[in-house]
Amino acid sequence: MVYELFYWPTIQGRGEFVRLALEEAGAQYVDVARGPGGMARMMAVMDGPDHPPFAPPFLKAGDLLIGQASNILMYLGQKHGLAPADEKSGLWVNQLQLTIADLVTEAHDSHHPIASSLYYEDQRPEAKRRAADFTETRIPKFFDYFESILGRPEPKDYLLGDQLTYADLSLFQLIEGLRYAFPATLARIDAGYPLLGALHDRVAARPRIKAYLASERRLPFNQEGVFRHYPELDGER
Repeated sequence: MVYELFYWPTIQGRGEFVRLALEEAGAQYVDVARGPGGMARMMAVMDGPDHPPFAPPFLKAGDLLIGQASNILMYLGQKHGLAPADEKSGLWVNQLQLTIADLVTEAHDSHHPIASSLYYEDQRPEAKRRAADFTETRIPKFFDYFESILGRPEPKDYLLGDQLTYADLSLFQLIEGLRYAFPATLARIDAGYPLLGALHDRVAARPRIKAYLASERRLPFNQEGVFRHYPELDGER
């Protein structure tokens, strides 16, 4: 089966979490909106009569249409060995993914704290206040949590131990995004999270992920996606 991934064609955004899982699985997929007429197709699906998704990303898998990044990842994890087979562990991985999604939302809101419909320039003072709390308290709070998971009961390679899951891929992307958006903050705190740093490097070195990161399919970060670098939000002048 060839999957059809629907997401905005010029940004990594939340669609990138799905792309990483598809790439690691070696699955065949089409990034629909990047092709001719793809945006029109994506908007038509969103206006469809049967279970229309609220927003991208969404995935067409045969007769299934699956929305929400975490929901898509749970499906792909079960289909492609990126999630454990037993229910208890599967729910745990999904819980970790949803926690990652919480921090992704907070990263977005650090530069758009008032409204997504407004330009960053229309909410710059509020963004500066929001980003100060995000970098000083929220990132460390989440990183402390994930570092502790990787260290219980003893240091391990991935969140579940030896088995890579989609949550590990997403944690890699989260760290990548935060390093782009808040380089000064991450440079300051990185040394305090050796297990997270090791997981990031371990995922980046996986053959399929390494090839993907070096390919044209991997879009660069930019000022339109979830992770944006505004120097004034990272304590720079």
